[in-house]
Parts: sequence; structure tokens; C-alpha cells
Amino acid sequence: MSSAGESELVARCRRGDARAWDELFDQHYAAVARYVFQLSPDFSREDADELAQETFLSVIKHISSFHGDCQLQTWLFRIAGNKARDHLEKVRAAKRGGGRAPLSLHAEDPETGLMLDAPSHAPAPDGTLLNTERAWLVGHALSQLGGPCQEIIELRYFADLSYDEISRALHLNEKTVSSRLSKCLDKLEEIARPILTGVKPPVSPSNPPAT
Repeated sequence: MSSAGESELVARCRRGDARAWDELFDQHYAAVARYVFQLSPDFSREDADELAQETFLSVIKHISSFHGDCQLQTWLFRIAGNKARDHLEKVRAAKRGGGRAPLSLHAEDPETGLMLDAPSHAPAPDGTLLNTERAWLVGHALSQLGGPCQEIIELRYFADLSYDEISRALHLNEKTVSSRLSKCLDKLEEIARPILTGVKPPVSPSNPPAT
């Protein structure tokens, strides 16, 4: 959708046009659910749907705060990312070091609703489990990173936004986006390397001990 068309859609939503809300939902719900689903291997399809619904409920309440300084979908991703992080923090606080939620290898795709059907050249079962474990560990490292670094990495690699889109979403110039992303990836690597190798990272002000 063009920028003018998007602005008109948002204006109609603000006026309470039910059809406009239906259009916004139809255009963006699947992408938001897919984005949430990718944020953590702990998320099931049901989690992604629930958080996507919470995202759109928040959008309905706060559509007046969208001023068009970034694409509407980018704004939706930022809201969804915050919802997802809040949800994970609540779950982890409740578990206090409890077991991990199982990840089904037969989960439905959040966009199409189709069951995953691995091709014959897929990794052997032990390889698939290893990849799942590594994905969980990388997600764990990303959650430890937190803050602006977590957000910019999620927007670039999970939401697949361009540097220009990120710069408008975060109110940064593209050179700053590139520089910050590079530094954040270095920080993520520092956190992820000992986690992936089974070694606890050293305690530092930016990486306090777990409570």
C-alpha cells in the first residue's frame, strides 16, 4: 500500500470506520503473528495468535498516537515486540527457573495455518533437535541482551525491515542504524558464545548474575 493509501486507512480507522479496521486487520494480522512466532522458540501458534490479538487491541486504543513517522507495519511490529517481551518476562518470572515449554515440530504456520511438512532432505531427527536447542539458546541470549539492542536486532532479522525502515521507526539516521546494529550483534555474540558452548558468561554490569 502506498504512503497516501496507508494514511487514508489510518484516518478512516480514527473516524471509527469498521471496514477500515477490517482492512487493517486483513493486511497486517498474519505478518504480526508471524513476527511474534519468530521472536522465541518458546512461543506456540496459540501464543502468537494471542499476542497478535493483544497487539491489535492496543492499536485500536492508541491509533491516535500513530503519526506516520514510520510505516504502519513497523509500528505494529514494535507494539507486538513489546507485548511478546512482556509475556516472556511474566512467564519466566512465574516459572523462576522452571522447565522449558516444548516446541512442536508439527506446529502450524501462523500465516497460512498449514502444518509444517519437512522435505526429505531435512536434517535427521537428532539434527533437528539440535537446531531447535540452538535456536532456544540464541533466543535466550537475545533476551539477556535486552533493551535497544534486542529491539534493533528483532526489527532487522525477525521483522526483516530495511535500514531505512528501522531508521524511521527508531528516529535514527541510517549510518547510526548500521553502526548500532553492528555493535549490538557483537554484544549478542559475546553473550551467545558461552551459552552455546555451555559456559556461563562472566558477570559484568551489563550482564548481572541471574537471581
